[in-house]
Amino acid sequence: MREFPEDDIAPLATGAWVLGTGGGGSPYHGFLNLRKLYRQGHRVNVIGAEELDDDAMVAVVSNMGAPVVGLERIADPATQVGAIRMMERFLGRRFDAIMALEIGGGNALQPFTAAALMDLPVIDADSMGRAFPEAQMTSFSVGKLQMFPLTLQDIRDNAVIVERAASWKWMERLSRKACVEVGSIAATCKAPRSGAEVKTWGIRGTVAKAVRIGRAIAAARAAHEDPVAAVVEQENGLLMFTGRVWDVERNTTEGFLRGRVELEGLQGDKGRRLSVDFQNEYTLATCDGTPLVSVPDLICLLDSVSGEAIGTEMLRYGQRVSLIALPAPPVFTSPDGLACVGPRCFGHDMDFISVFA
Repeated sequence: MREFPEDDIAPLATGAWVLGTGGGGSPYHGFLNLRKLYRQGHRVNVIGAEELDDDAMVAVVSNMGAPVVGLERIADPATQVGAIRMMERFLGRRFDAIMALEIGGGNALQPFTAAALMDLPVIDADSMGRAFPEAQMTSFSVGKLQMFPLTLQDIRDNAVIVERAASWKWMERLSRKACVEVGSIAATCKAPRSGAEVKTWGIRGTVAKAVRIGRAIAAARAAHEDPVAAVVEQENGLLMFTGRVWDVERNTTEGFLRGRVELEGLQGDKGRRLSVDFQNEYTLATCDGTPLVSVPDLICLLDSVSGEAIGTEMLRYGQRVSLIALPAPPVFTSPDGLACVGPRCFGHDMDFISVFA
């Protein structure tokens, strides 16, 4: 167990935004909330999954909803604590630790702000290694673990418990309906996990990975070097396209932000066109009509100058951007993993071929 230093809050937010692959919600509000809690004297300890007892009970938390709504409605850490306490009352047992459902975007900060208020450790792991939009798109789902119960709370003090669900997709449908009814944003505590389940199916080391990416970007900026190249080098990624945003189509439907961004090439990509589809997260990049990179490989759109990640709700005409690809966690490139998060799960009629193959 180690104390998470205040100096790592900003790198965590920066790196998590990159791993969000366009989704997970902006980490900016979470960054401000966590820094405020630290300055009030709160602290958070981080532990490795291997430090958990097999029978430990772990809270898996995230904000659920459309990123553009999360941008407008500031998250209150007390709402997340409310969802966790509701689960404890339902189960009749206290949690031993907290982990993020997804390390991407603002949901990477969600367990930290709750842990600061509850004096619980955060596990250096998550269940996506990035951000994905739906409940069944986790390593726990790939492992066919139990998907219920789930608690959901919003800022108006509406509270919902989904006691049972017939499948992971049914859990997604039931909880998404409740989320949409409360305004397409809510704090959730997903099905509790045992220490043994986290050790077997959790994607380990992702908090450290986000911090590492954030530090690489900050160091490149300080040295007046290319922060996009720094991320690519740090994580063994690939620079796929450099261009400028010339059109964005975006709609909030059924609790998701769906659409497409069109890019025109610059520098070495001058004369080429790139389309990137998204459902909260970027799912498929197509260059001049040919698929270039798809889920579950990570598709990250970064500001070409600052290296700051650009969420799907932040896309604007004229932005100069670099599209990079990062390798997917191995659990998602297996046949069972692709059944949960492959291109067809997002409506793309194609088989997955990794750009890292």
